[in-house]
Amino acid sequence: MNDSIRPAPTAHDRRRWARYLVDERAEARVYRQLAARREGEEREILLALAEAEGRHERHWLDLLGGEPASVPRASTGTRLLGWMAKRFGSIFVLALAQNAEGRSPYDGDPFATPAMRADEKIHHEVVRGLAARGRRRLSGTFRAAVFGANDGLVSNLALVMGIGATGVGPQFVLFSGIAGLLAGALSMGAGEFVSVRSQRELLEATEPSNYADEILPDLDLDANEVALVYRTRGMSEAEANARARRVVQQAQDADRSIPYRRPQVEAAASHELVGGAFAAAGSSFMFFATGAVIPVLPWIFGLSGLTALVVALVLVGVALLCTGAMVGLLSGGPPLRRAFRQLAIGFGAAAITYVLGLVFGVSAG
Repeated sequence: MNDSIRPAPTAHDRRRWARYLVDERAEARVYRQLAARREGEEREILLALAEAEGRHERHWLDLLGGEPASVPRASTGTRLLGWMAKRFGSIFVLALAQNAEGRSPYDGDPFATPAMRADEKIHHEVVRGLAARGRRRLSGTFRAAVFGANDGLVSNLALVMGIGATGVGPQFVLFSGIAGLLAGALSMGAGEFVSVRSQRELLEATEPSNYADEILPDLDLDANEVALVYRTRGMSEAEANARARRVVQQAQDADRSIPYRRPQVEAAASHELVGGAFAAAGSSFMFFATGAVIPVLPWIFGLSGLTALVVALVLVGVALLCTGAMVGLLSGGPPLRRAFRQLAIGFGAAAITYVLGLVFGVSAG
């Protein structure tokens, strides 16, 4: 907005500018602290973000006419972000920073420049890109861990709630819960191993290979089928013909005493996204078991009846909220919404089995 049509600043405006000022400084510190834990390109990107926040800081300083006599504390979210960045510097911090950048207060502020509003949107995309790198690095094992933990929590809670509702003794409920833990963890681990191994084998089978590279120098430059290879990979006929001619020419120009090999097709990104089969299976097994033991804890410690069921619900509810919030953070979604969604799903399954347990218990009686 042009300075000439901006409203005259009020005392409330100046307090808001001071709050913007300290938040920009805090965000710049977060990016510098994250940069200190990175190297190479990621470090440069984070330092560039910190510099951009410095430009915004100078804008508010100019409007305030210099450093205010007193400034408010940075927002709670920004201070939490700084605390985590200083101590962890992990993907969680980048995910939180992504959410923070997506809630820019400048869109409706007449004293923020269009460039600043644009900067905030670009910062959101930059941080999302950095967070995506981290998500790709842990997505395979993290997916298995989260799904394993949630399956363990929900399935074993439903199991003990259903069996407990029938009125059987606490030892039978405990035995059923332990059996469900072991059976489910083994099943999850085996299933995850097969799933990830199959995905990796499928990727290997569908990715371009260098099978025929060593015979490229022997092809006729003007009559060969290499262009057909590139057309199967999605190139147009003209692009494929030009690429084929260039590749064959390069092969023929190379030293004939050394078999010509193009660089191996890079499949690491796809494989990294899927993860390792053994790591995914182990992660799934351990996290299913960790989740599945929580509903059984009340019976392990000697509780029984309605008290044990209520304690199991509370323990599993807290765990579901935590795992849901974690998924929300890492996926860039709203943590609270994901947390309550997980809670609703888990308690919904438990309620159904509890009602069924009551029905069967009455029938058996």
